[in-house]
Amino acid sequence: MRSSSWGLDSTAVHAGREDLAGLGVHAPPIDLSTTNPLPDIDRGGDSYESMATGGRPLPDGGFVYARLWNPTVARFESALAELEHADAAVAFASGMAAVTAAVLAATSAGRGRHIVAVRPLYGGTDHLLASGLLGTEISYCDEGDVAATVRRDTALVIIETPANPTLELVDIAAVVAQSDGVPVLVDNTFATPVLQNPLDLGAAMSLHSATKYIGGHGDAIAGVVACSEEWAEALRRVRAVTGGILHPLGAYLLHRGIATLPLRVRAQQSSAQRVAQWLRTHPSVSDVYYPGLDGDPRGLLHRQMRGTGAMIAIRLRGGFAAASSVTTGVRLFTHAVSLGGIDSLIQHPAALTHRPVAADAKPSDDIVRLSIGLEDTDDLIADLAQALESFPAPAEPDSREPLATTAAR
Repeated sequence: MRSSSWGLDSTAVHAGREDLAGLGVHAPPIDLSTTNPLPDIDRGGDSYESMATGGRPLPDGGFVYARLWNPTVARFESALAELEHADAAVAFASGMAAVTAAVLAATSAGRGRHIVAVRPLYGGTDHLLASGLLGTEISYCDEGDVAATVRRDTALVIIETPANPTLELVDIAAVVAQSDGVPVLVDNTFATPVLQNPLDLGAAMSLHSATKYIGGHGDAIAGVVACSEEWAEALRRVRAVTGGILHPLGAYLLHRGIATLPLRVRAQQSSAQRVAQWLRTHPSVSDVYYPGLDGDPRGLLHRQMRGTGAMIAIRLRGGFAAASSVTTGVRLFTHAVSLGGIDSLIQHPAALTHRPVAADAKPSDDIVRLSIGLEDTDDLIADLAQALESFPAPAEPDSREPLATTAAR
């Protein structure tokens, strides 16, 4: 049984495993059933109705059908909810499926169809909101303009912190205060529950692309939203109708990944801090975006985070040509999208993850994003050094802009 006195590491190892002793097993089983035997018409039908409308399976009614419920998925959800200090969590087949469900759940609640989004956001989220596919009206704004942007028909406020790709920190509590009762969704992918718990700061939902740090090994695509039971019911209702539930094999891999999440994040963060400091001294690098390089002027690292994370963005003096040269010149880093895995990745946001974003909000062409993995830090620095040497700094480099905890918008 879970103990409220357990620390983060103990919770990560044991959460979601409460039923294993009763099953007579030590490792969580993988239930791949697509359909399940029904006790009888009435009880099976009642359980089906409960799950199809966002509830849980009835104790004597069975799971009925895997689009509605799966015990392996439910164990992962329980574990993630504990790490996020949430009543519940709802898992989806991808991070984008989770974002879509959150928007649909919010706009179906009767308040309206207007969404406020604070940029920058992950490019896929930005593109989804701007596309109009969900029948919503979007207003983009800066953190300080949320109060002026929220309307009577605003259904949801969406933020990401640290933000993708340039690591801006957004004051979660301040945004919640400005939102005047409108629910706030925080994309917590970069920070993970190890470093940040948005619900403790008043957010309604904490969303993760669980493909990233939660899984940690680059072998499972998933999204998950931690929230209250009321929001979980709304999300499960959308999931049941749209068929976006996470596959049980993915849920098993993610649940296994959670056990080592705190260890991985701390080790990756330690390397990222060294890499960021080294990059700051390199003549080919004009700016390094990494929380805490110049202290904590807004106090956000102290108030809402427990660390600086393992994501870094850099601006290169040689512009796009330098970015292209460096991303293809690495040998230990992998040139690939995604992040948060055990191996280090490098990519060019404007050309890839943020390609669909409107021109006025797209990252500049000289920005490269790094996801620091678990390799030897000296090897990572050496790899970046040789890649940067392939495109040396201009003879008269631009003036170095002041580095701050959050990048200029």
